Amino acid sequence: MKLFSKYNRILILISFLGLIVIGTLFYQMLIFYLNRQLDHDLVEEATEVKEYSTGGKFYSPHEFEDLIVQYHRIKSTRSYSIYGDTLFYNPVKRRNEHARFLRAEMELNGLPYQILVIASKMEKQEQIKNICLIILLPVCLLLIVVLLVNRLLLKKIWDPFGQLLQNITDFNINHEKPYKSVEMPVAEFRQLNQVLVDLSGKVKSDYEEIKLFTENASHEMMTPLAVINSRLDNMLQSNNLDTREGEILAELYRATSKLTRLNQSLLLLVKIDHNLLQEQQEIDLRTLLKEKTLYFQELVQQRNITMELNLSPAVIRANRQLIEVLINNLFSNAIRHNYEKGRIEVYLDAGQLVFANTGHNQALDAAKIFDRFYKDSTSDGTGLGLAILKQICARQYYRLNYDYLNDLHTFTITFKP
Repeated sequence: MKLFSKYNRILILISFLGLIVIGTLFYQMLIFYLNRQLDHDLVEEATEVKEYSTGGKFYSPHEFEDLIVQYHRIKSTRSYSIYGDTLFYNPVKRRNEHARFLRAEMELNGLPYQILVIASKMEKQEQIKNICLIILLPVCLLLIVVLLVNRLLLKKIWDPFGQLLQNITDFNINHEKPYKSVEMPVAEFRQLNQVLVDLSGKVKSDYEEIKLFTENASHEMMTPLAVINSRLDNMLQSNNLDTREGEILAELYRATSKLTRLNQSLLLLVKIDHNLLQEQQEIDLRTLLKEKTLYFQELVQQRNITMELNLSPAVIRANRQLIEVLINNLFSNAIRHNYEKGRIEVYLDAGQLVFANTGHNQALDAAKIFDRFYKDSTSDGTGLGLAILKQICARQYYRLNYDYLNDLHTFTITFKP
């Protein structure tokens, strides 16, 4: 939930609960004062009963007064008064009404009587309801106006902050476009915006320096490595070497070859990370996979590996160089980590590409195999093949999964994001 929405919901909830509590307390206070007023009227009415009950006659209130006085003969009188609420039938209005009563004992015409005076509360209750409506309705309207004004003010304050978040999301160090500054109405937000402007500039500057260093270092390393490989190749072809010298030169040749592959892989990762391979075209994957199968056929035959292909027509739009690297890495990985007389299965349809192969190891750690320089102890690779695979899929918005199914290491690439 967004901060703005959460704040508004809490404010509305507190206001609503506060209105209910205040309204209830206000209503109860009015009822309390109503009862006090009615009790006072009942006392006056009881006084009139005592004063005007003479000559064997009992006092009787006027019909329009909504009062009822009842007399009950008792043996003796006690000095007490009881007040309470009751429900009585009003004979004038012919309906049941809520009322307040007073029960007391007194002597009338020289005889003890218990009198019950009942006063209707209907009119007073209607007055209370009207008072509550007159007071609470404007309060509710005022509350609604305050909430609307508060919402508009907060929206005006927080809209630039939302734009700030959007600019942070859109910022990309690979693009030349700098981070966009936002005009902020609040001092704290202006300070945050300035910090982000300074931080983005420093990050972009540092990134450009690292990028330039990586590219230059990779390119500069290619030339001496090529010279070393060439000289080692010439020395290995010489007839003047004994067995020991030949083994040493072969080890050096393998080491420099691995270093060359590592340098090429790092340079490719730099290009992928910097999004330098953006050109896209229509690619017939089935045709490309058949070409790559022929390309790796010799390596497959040398190790007596069984190749099973199930290729359906599939055309994607992507960078051809990246897709070729992706397929090369899948084939190389499936062959390098396989064993003699192993098996490779390749499945292709319009939605996904699947490479499955047997291998010396059981299930690998799916959370780590795509990390750079991660490899098992038996591997002689650079540890960047699967990392390049992951980066290519991420750049092309493909989903890459690893599973160990039926004793097969299975890599699934789903083309649709």
